[in-house]
Order: sequence, then structure tokens, then C-alpha cells
Amino acid sequence: MKKSILFLLLFLFTLTSFGQQFKASFASNIYDKSFTGRVIVYLSKENKEPRNGLVGLESFPCFSVDVKNIKPGELITINDNATSFPVVLSDIERGDYYVQIVWDRNLGGRSIAESPGNLFNATEKVTITKDTKKVFTITANQIIPKLPDFKETAFVKELKAPSVLLTNFHGKPMTVDAAVILPKEYYIEPTRKFPVLFTIWGYGADYHSFSEKTEPSIELDSIPVIQVFLDGNCALGHSVYANSDNNGPWGDALTKEFIPLLEKNYRANGARLIKGHSSGGWTVLWLQTQYPKTFDACWSSSPDPVDFKVFQKINIYDDKNMYYAADGSQFLIATIAGRFPWATAKLAYQMENVVYRGEQWHSFDAVFSKKGANGLPENICNSATGAIDAAVVDHWKKYDIALNLKKDWNTLKPEINDKIRISVGTRDNFLLNYAVMSLERQMKELGSNFEFVYFPGDHFTVYTPEYVKEGNQFLKKRYLEWLAKSGTRK
Repeated sequence: MKKSILFLLLFLFTLTSFGQQFKASFASNIYDKSFTGRVIVYLSKENKEPRNGLVGLESFPCFSVDVKNIKPGELITINDNATSFPVVLSDIERGDYYVQIVWDRNLGGRSIAESPGNLFNATEKVTITKDTKKVFTITANQIIPKLPDFKETAFVKELKAPSVLLTNFHGKPMTVDAAVILPKEYYIEPTRKFPVLFTIWGYGADYHSFSEKTEPSIELDSIPVIQVFLDGNCALGHSVYANSDNNGPWGDALTKEFIPLLEKNYRANGARLIKGHSSGGWTVLWLQTQYPKTFDACWSSSPDPVDFKVFQKINIYDDKNMYYAADGSQFLIATIAGRFPWATAKLAYQMENVVYRGEQWHSFDAVFSKKGANGLPENICNSATGAIDAAVVDHWKKYDIALNLKKDWNTLKPEINDKIRISVGTRDNFLLNYAVMSLERQMKELGSNFEFVYFPGDHFTVYTPEYVKEGNQFLKKRYLEWLAKSGTRK
């Protein structure tokens, strides 16, 4: 009997030892130091640059391992012991694959696939067969370059505000960055001061897109403004300019460090208007409600979930599982036209368990969760089963905008009651309209004057000229009211 068990264990060990595997290294001519961090394997049958696949919105095999003190040319092994999606390496579908392996140095860039300083290989093609003894050797021979320096023009400037708050939190120099776009009147009327319109984009947007642009800022429905384009990119995803246990005090850094420096360097008249779409839409609503005296009007467009009872369609307080509804169906997190299935919570979260930082769902963890014992954000759910962690949910409550508004309404009402407009498409791809509708019901019960507006369209097509015009007219109206109250010259 003992011999049979021993033979079986030896047989299983042999199978594991000879399972399908990759051997990976990096060349000394691109990086001549030891590497400690995570290594991610991206595979695709169709995408010739698999590292650039849409994690969680499309499905492709990926694997990752943590390594320590690996020298140039030294081989590491990626096999069935790796963190895997959708299955372990030896079980993936046979066939031809494009493969790229990225060595993540985690130097501050959001996307692992695009973070400056990360090591990767030019795409190679491999054929995975039933030969479980096959070993694929891949050498990283390229390094992702740093972003080009921002090139300023007469109307377009870069502002990088040194942040003591973020520097102390992260233990390395940090700045809050933005593109500042001046109106044409800025030089024509050299003593005139202007309102500031802050715009915060959605996931993955980058203010560097304004580098070398020469056009002055676009008027806010006939009002010349200084436009400030912020992006929320940080190492763990989108900071949403919220103070968090993992990303650090981004909200305080913006309001206490960036804005004073901006207004010192540029002729601002004291009026601060904010607008944003998607993750930027959530950001501006958060900032308006957390810093009610700092900002004078807010237009939140298609915001990420503003009520955690309707997190897409998951109720994180009552539902027990992030993947499956009570009837056994899978929760969708992305759709076509708000109706047809595109991606599930299970797909997104399990892929992000491999590609461990910088993507949408783990970005929520980074903002809303405590820091875990391993130094990474605690997860809202078990990646294998989807079971929701009640202790993590308790910490998420701090960031539930609907919950905060109800709890603090008597204090907030005098400051923000007339300052907020929320608009969304009725067929939002990410089902964000449901949380907006839920918040509207609750704010009506409180007797608020918030504007809630619904337009035909999805997350992307909703942004029509009419949609933009109405949002800008709301901000203009609030600005003119601010002018009347403050006695500031137009």
C-alpha cells in the first residue's frame, strides 16, 4: 500500500515537473541590475501585441510569478505554479500563440504593458501542442521608454506641483501634474483674471495628449476660462483624487498643494468649476462633496458607481458573491448598449488577479480598501470564488457617495445643494445609469436641488454636442451666480 502511494506521488511529481512551461530572462544590454517584482506572460491567438490586450474586457491567457533578485540572463520558470487565467499553463487550448513577457518594475506608470522602465520582448510566436515537455525560452530585449518631455506652447503649459503629502506617503518624490490651457484673452487683457475649469478624464487618459498643442482654451459657453486637464493615473490605477490607504492623499494634494500653486502662477479669479466623465465623473462628484467650499460647481458625466448598493448591478452590502447573482446568473460589468453581454465581473476580476495592478477592478480596491499584509490593497472578493469579504466592504463604505450624502446631508446641503449636475446615457455600457437613478431617488427624498439628466446613448455615444452644451450651460449658470455673490468682476 505504501509503495503504491509513493509511486502515485512520484508519478504526479513527474507530471508537474514536465508540464508546459516558459523560461524567461532579460538581456543585460537593456537592464544591468537585479530584478525583483512580478513577471507577466501575455498570450493571444489573434493580437500580435498581446500585452496591449484589454484586460477584463476581452479574454486571453495570462500568467504571472513573483521573483526576487534575478540577474540579467538568469532564467526563471513560468509553469503550472504561476497565477493563471483562465487555466494553468499546461491546460490551455492548443495552437499558435503570440507571446510577450513583461517584467514589471512598478516605477509609477499605470498600465504594466506601457509603464516606462518595464522590460519586455518583441512579439514571438509559439506553438503549444500536446508535448508537455516543451519549454519556450523568451528573452526580454526591449525596455519601455519614458514619456517624452511635455512641450509647451504659448497657450498650453505643463504644471507639475511638488507634493509633500504624496512624497511623504510613498517615500519618493511625487508631483500632481496637469496641462493648463490658457484662453486667448489671457495675453490680450494682461490684467484680467479668469475662472478655472478643471476637467478630469476617465480611465487611462493622459494629459500629455496636449503636448505641442497650440490652440487656446475653449470657452465655457461664451465665458473665457483657464482649463486644467488632470488625469488620475497612478501605479495602482486611477487615483480618483481621493485620499486612500493605498494610493495616498491625492485629494488633499490636489486641493492643498496643486491648486494654490496653480493660482499663484496663473491669473485665476477664485472661481473653480469641475467636470469629468466616467472615472472622472466619479472623481468630480467626490471632490465636490468632500471639499464643498473648494469647488463652486460640478458636472459629473456617466460616473463610476455613485451608490454601492448598485455597483453596476451588484449590491455589495446584501449580495454574497461578486460573480454570481442569487439566481445563478453571472453579473455583467460591461455590455453593448446596456443590454447585450460583453464582459462579466468574474472575467475581469480573475484576469486582474494575474495582471495584478493598474486595471479597473483592482483600481477600485486600491482606492476603497485598506492596505493588505502583503502591501497590496485588500480584495473586495475572493478571486477564485467571488465570495465578498464583509470586512473589506465595511471599509468601502467610506467611499460610497450616496451613503455619505445621506449621512452628512444637513451639513453639506448649504454648501452643495445647487452646485451639482449628474448626467448619463440611458444605455450605459457599464450599467452606470442604475446607480445614478438610485442616487436620484435618494436625493429627491432629501429634497435636494441636484440636477439629474438622462440622454439616449451609451457610455461613449452619449457625449454629443447637445449633451456637452447643456452641461457647460449648467456650469456657466453656477459661475454667474458665483460672480454675483462674490462681487468679482467678470
